[in-house]
Amino acid sequence: MIEASRFVTTLMDLGVELFTGVPDSLLKPLNAEILRRVPRDDHVIGANEGACVGLAIGHYLRTGQPGAVYLQNSGFGNVVNPLLSLADPDVYGVPMLLLVGWRGQPGAKDEPQHVKQGRIMTDLLGALGLPWEVLPTEADAADACLERAMATAQKQHSPYVILIEKGTFEEDAGTVGPADGPYGDEQASREEALATVIDALGPETINVSTTGMLSRELFELRGATPGSERDFLTVGGMGHASSIALGVARSEPAREVWCLDGDGALLMHLGALAIIADHGPENLFHVVFNNGVHDSVGGQPTSIGVVDVPATARALGYRAAVSTSDLADVPHQVAQLRHTGGPGLLEVRVLPGNRPGIGRPTRTPAQAKEAFMAALRHETP
Repeated sequence: MIEASRFVTTLMDLGVELFTGVPDSLLKPLNAEILRRVPRDDHVIGANEGACVGLAIGHYLRTGQPGAVYLQNSGFGNVVNPLLSLADPDVYGVPMLLLVGWRGQPGAKDEPQHVKQGRIMTDLLGALGLPWEVLPTEADAADACLERAMATAQKQHSPYVILIEKGTFEEDAGTVGPADGPYGDEQASREEALATVIDALGPETINVSTTGMLSRELFELRGATPGSERDFLTVGGMGHASSIALGVARSEPAREVWCLDGDGALLMHLGALAIIADHGPENLFHVVFNNGVHDSVGGQPTSIGVVDVPATARALGYRAAVSTSDLADVPHQVAQLRHTGGPGLLEVRVLPGNRPGIGRPTRTPAQAKEAFMAALRHETP
């Protein structure tokens, strides 16, 4: 294993001035070190991976220095377009380093949503024509790898991908994100807020939950209780739960559809709110559990603190949007949204973190899909 502190120092010594990316649990020690060491002006946690590539392009155009973009390989799809249509040597030819956590690497046990991406990762890089290598786990060899990557990126005017395997970095024991979130320490936990929301919704709704801890908490909370078969747990594809909910709501107008979302996921594809509002299904509602951090991958802050979420939703066309930190308000606010009709949004401000020992769904994604579809076929009002 290598020390994240030495890795960051080597990048800085090689001239990297901009660090940007979307946090990843496999890269948690590296993300923590960047958060501690790099001034905020030189470290941008992006809304999505493609936008981070855009940041690195703009940085290079002004400074002539390649930036470092970190991401999980499950988010690699978001960078393909800007890599090929902008940064590629056949277009603008912009060098940068992509530090990619290799989830689902063949031979390493991982969650279902990472297996295919991990298996095809090296073939994909070959098809894209991107130079790449796997980061060595010995310190001197890792330094040499970074030196080769930077030299090659600059010589070929190309992005260079460094795949990082699980266990490459020494574990970090320090605190990554804030302990109390961006709104003080008076909020409830997300799990408590989720239980309150589910209770207020009742057993008849269709629920689409976002990737990460929220879906795991929903699965534990609901178990095999009546109505749980109508919960669709979006275990991958961060930021797409709201669009999935729109797709369901358009085809199921007789039943309410509630998207249970997170602040990082909301920011990743914020434009989806405008599409939801434009098509305007009266049966679609949106709950954003806002704790101000990327909770599932280490607690790194999001930029949600500068966003008035309800005002943004209304500006994008939602019929109604409200916010609370008080769980006692939730039943009334849910009732008000129902009275107004969708699309409507409820922001619930909660604390970062989760209860230790939260399990994972015991059904495979395919089994969950079949159960969800069967429930909707057989119980359509």
